[in-house]
Amino acid sequence: MNATAENIEVSPETLSQVANQLRIHSIAATTASGSGHPTSCASAADLVAALFFGHMRYDPKTPRYYNNDRFILSKGHAAPLLYAAWAETGLFPTSELLKLREWGHDLEGHPTPRLPFVDVASGSLGQGLSVGVGMALSARQDKLDFRTYVLLGDGECAEGSVWEAALLGGHYKLNNLVALVDVNRLGQSQATSVGHNVEVYAKRFEAFGWRTEIIDGHDMEEILEVLAAAGLGDQPLAIIAKTYKGHGIETISDKDAWHGKALSKDEAQVAIAALQPKARGGEGIEIPKPHQLPEPNVVGPASYPAINYNMGDKIATREAYGAALVRVGEADPRIVAMDGDTKNSTFAEKFAKKFPERFTECFIAEQNMVGVAVGFSALRKVPFASTFAAFFTRAHDQIRMAGISLANLNLVGSHVGVSIGEDGASQMALEDLGMMRAIPDSVVLYPSDAVSTEKLVELMIGHKGICYLRTSRPKTPVIYKNDEQFPIGGAKVLKQADGDKVTIVTAGVTLFEALKAADALAKDGIGVTVIDAYSIKPLAKDLIKAAAQKTNNVILTVEDHYPEGGIGDTVAGELSADGIKVHKMAVLELPRSGKPEELLGKFGIDFEAIIKKVKTLAS
Repeated sequence: MNATAENIEVSPETLSQVANQLRIHSIAATTASGSGHPTSCASAADLVAALFFGHMRYDPKTPRYYNNDRFILSKGHAAPLLYAAWAETGLFPTSELLKLREWGHDLEGHPTPRLPFVDVASGSLGQGLSVGVGMALSARQDKLDFRTYVLLGDGECAEGSVWEAALLGGHYKLNNLVALVDVNRLGQSQATSVGHNVEVYAKRFEAFGWRTEIIDGHDMEEILEVLAAAGLGDQPLAIIAKTYKGHGIETISDKDAWHGKALSKDEAQVAIAALQPKARGGEGIEIPKPHQLPEPNVVGPASYPAINYNMGDKIATREAYGAALVRVGEADPRIVAMDGDTKNSTFAEKFAKKFPERFTECFIAEQNMVGVAVGFSALRKVPFASTFAAFFTRAHDQIRMAGISLANLNLVGSHVGVSIGEDGASQMALEDLGMMRAIPDSVVLYPSDAVSTEKLVELMIGHKGICYLRTSRPKTPVIYKNDEQFPIGGAKVLKQADGDKVTIVTAGVTLFEALKAADALAKDGIGVTVIDAYSIKPLAKDLIKAAAQKTNNVILTVEDHYPEGGIGDTVAGELSADGIKVHKMAVLELPRSGKPEELLGKFGIDFEAIIKKVKTLAS
């Protein structure tokens, strides 16, 4: 007998029977659907049965209780196994499992947080451990004693993001984090590179500072014994479980070419009949309850401290971001920050110095950093993750999955465009607006001065979804009063007069080029309307349209970005159907090193280029 917490005894034999019931559910559900991954479920069924019915502390009636042990299915294609486990806890009827993958039903092909027991979406492999690191760090900050368990497939351990997460988990000695690697040997199209050489996985985790245990993933006594040692010492635990894909389904166990294939009705009937005598459900098994500890604060303050800038002072928006983070952080303990070893450039170091216990240095591992931030978000923290905007491109899949996870995630990218100057093309973010706009329901913000930066940071805190703030390296003058408001989806008309010939829509450093051009054009008798489109998505469509209608339906967009996906594409996409002509000025070729003002001119987005273009349009 294995004694779990609270002296509740569940035998290994009983749990093996539960595992077989989970296999039966997985087979039945995927066969009913005609698609899915029953063999991937079968290999991990013993591990999941042990966790859910013999080890983890949680309240099955309240899956998101703040001190529940957390379970992340990184190998998201084994979703039917996860659904079966929760159904067997009594959360919902097992008959619902047969609606797997049906339109309008939340038991999707891969898990999403539409389900109350799923914290984050999975299915794009290699990301679950990063989220687990974030959750484990959050638990430590909140002084909660729940553990985070992440079930990975061996195939996804080829992803570099897994080892980025392993590095950080080992670095921070997260002994409240457990990774279980289901080493079933077979990938989607062939055997994995390592196969059943479980020692290789153990050595890799050990190299990153993890304690490791190699077990037979189908021996329930071994599984329970190693789980009982979770949390001991000061290292995270990696359980390397040798398993067989399709275990328990005799005709296809450990056979290639069965990944992602449902059994036929006849095959399923035979497999279920063989498992049925050795199976039982989860009824009657008492699950240990989580400890009752103080609940973390999840409610923000009524307001944040006021800002105090002087008009005309020159401050880079990246520096204003750092100041804003400290200001709001003082009033809001939910706020946490992380950075990819660029905090002295993004100015996240201001927050790190003020609140070291709420700052996580993620080092140069941007994919993992975004995953860590998603983990914090899943536990109702308000994460701000920052790095050079160019380096977020490396983490696009993690950002995409954060959107599917319905995460409340704030990303801050600095050092954008050619205006960074001498560092050269590799450091210049010129694609980021398009990338971030492509995320469903995302918000993309591009402030031009310190006041707008500070106000937008405040709004990001309360916004649900993915928010991206684009900050600049050059110092720019403060042009707004401290009490100015910047609603998401808004814009500011900075210059406008009757008889204007062109409406210029811009943001960031090129706003100041546009203002300079407007002053010069006025001396030549050519008036232009200048709009600060600080909210790229959602765009202030009606405001911009109204301005354009006063300038013969002519708009000129100017941006320190490639033309694809930036301000010009955004404005054209919103207004071209209304008969408004949108002319775009953007960086049109591969840039190179030079002084910021020199590069703005060389690539045709400085005030002189704007003057020339406006005169052409006006004529």
